[in-house]
Amino acid sequence: MSRNTVLDNGYNERECALSEPTSSLRLNFSWTLFGNVVYAGTQWGILVLLARLGDPEAVGQFSLGLAITAPIMFFASLQLRAVQATDARLQFQFRDYAGLRILMTIMAACAIFGIGGALYHGATALTIAAFALSKGIEALSDTFYGLWQQQERMDLIAKSLMLRGVLALIAAAVCFAVFHTVWIAVCGMAVAWAVVFAAFDVRRGITVAREMGQTVMPRFSATRMKQLVRLSLPLGIVTMLLSLNVNVPRYMISHFRSVRELGIFSALGYILMAGTMIVGALGQSATPRLALYASQGKTREFRGLSHRLLLIGMTLGICGVLAALAFGRQIVTLIYGREYAQNGHLFLWLMVAAAAGYMASFGGYSLTAARHFQVQMPLFGFITALTLVLCYAMVKAGGAVGAAKALAVVGFVQLAATMAILRY
Repeated sequence: MSRNTVLDNGYNERECALSEPTSSLRLNFSWTLFGNVVYAGTQWGILVLLARLGDPEAVGQFSLGLAITAPIMFFASLQLRAVQATDARLQFQFRDYAGLRILMTIMAACAIFGIGGALYHGATALTIAAFALSKGIEALSDTFYGLWQQQERMDLIAKSLMLRGVLALIAAAVCFAVFHTVWIAVCGMAVAWAVVFAAFDVRRGITVAREMGQTVMPRFSATRMKQLVRLSLPLGIVTMLLSLNVNVPRYMISHFRSVRELGIFSALGYILMAGTMIVGALGQSATPRLALYASQGKTREFRGLSHRLLLIGMTLGICGVLAALAFGRQIVTLIYGREYAQNGHLFLWLMVAAAAGYMASFGGYSLTAARHFQVQMPLFGFITALTLVLCYAMVKAGGAVGAAKALAVVGFVQLAATMAILRY
């Protein structure tokens, strides 16, 4: 689609393009960080709840359900939120994104139901089905997040995340305490997220869409959806590959070791959320600004902001490794108890992997903001293949610690490749 394409509302793209940002990047970052802290903290609280009231097997079942569901849902998302947030020239309207997202989410949920029923049975299959339901509802909320991020209304995203997180924690806690069953706890999460979507996301989304002269009613135009799929499909594949990179170690641990060891690996991995929240908050807040610089050809400003993000990622990673060296055992014991405290070596290697991952993630935000979608497919195809090979060999030999070492190697390779792409 050329830059001079006339949109459905009769305006030229150049006339409809987003104006210079008026919101403070610092304010947007603060809102995003606060919202992500609350949300991630409550999600972590669910995991701690399962560890304290249940056992590592319950944590492992929860993690396996999420690991099966996530790659499929991420592919179905086609990273439409990122495409929408970086659509500085408003090539597509909200209703185009909404229509495609709804169709893809329904297809993804059906695929997950089929896979869960075919490969698993009993409580594990029910947990996978419950995650399909909850993640489907989350996908609908994410459609509005793309609209708000495009308009730099990070405060609305933060408020929605906080509501979803708190209500999900309460619902999951009550359900697990009463029924002591993981899949019922996940169903409680789904109900909580549905309430927030209906009561907050839709209402606020209507207001913002009206301010832009648009509507929230989805449009299922075959022509528009084909154009959008053609643009976003590379990112959907990349997102699926990224999710597989995260979850391949879980598949291998579950296959070669046990659900209990998977539970320990997943529980310790959640401690890294502190750095991940900062990376995600700053990356999401900076994406519209980076996209604007890229669309206006402001190469110096784009590179300057990208380099500052990478420096922040490096600082976070170093701090995490030092914390693991000095206080790793105490941190794990305080959060999960003595049953998890004998895994200090695993915790340290997870921190090393996170250090590389933080910097590589910031590089990924810069690639996406510049709308370099095609180049990410071969990059992450290679990264996924490397992850699969290393995890197969290292998990088989060293269990969860081998998985953490494999992730560390992959993280530094991804960082080097991303830096090379950004430079050349």
